[in-house]
Amino acid sequence: MDFVRRFRGEYVQKLDGKGRMSVPAEFRRALEQGDPDWTDGLNPRLVVLYGDHLKDSLHVYTLSEFAKIEAGILALPRGSENRRQLSRLILGQSLSTEVDKDGRVIIPIRQRNKIGLEEGEVYFSGAGDHFEIWRAETFSETEGKSTSAWLSGKPDNFDPLILLDPDSGG
Repeated sequence: MDFVRRFRGEYVQKLDGKGRMSVPAEFRRALEQGDPDWTDGLNPRLVVLYGDHLKDSLHVYTLSEFAKIEAGILALPRGSENRRQLSRLILGQSLSTEVDKDGRVIIPIRQRNKIGLEEGEVYFSGAGDHFEIWRAETFSETEGKSTSAWLSGKPDNFDPLILLDPDSGG
């Protein structure tokens, strides 16, 4: 089986006034692998999802992962409400871009304003098949607190990997 790079880890990067931010090197390798046309010397392409269902973050996919999502939407019955809504939220509210030669991506002002991204720190969070871009303060205030609250209800020796056991009922 071929090794598939996934988005793992968390990184804090800087966003400049022009909307440029460095993409973590590990994430760039996954973007390269997920771009069917990428070769040495080319910039990897990606898809940024900013749909209305995403209140505080942007989700970034490789071309190959986003193609799977798109195929799932297009497999829904034509004229169905689910296909129409998913087409609007996912296909209509996404943009294609690429990592530049310096390893940066530019997020347009409309998408930055949607989640309150301004010059300063930006939080990148790996999520396996995609990564999320957050305003650092928002991530800490929402997701960080949510995870802490979830863990506080678990026993001291709780191992979250138990949730992957199909017999655990998790």
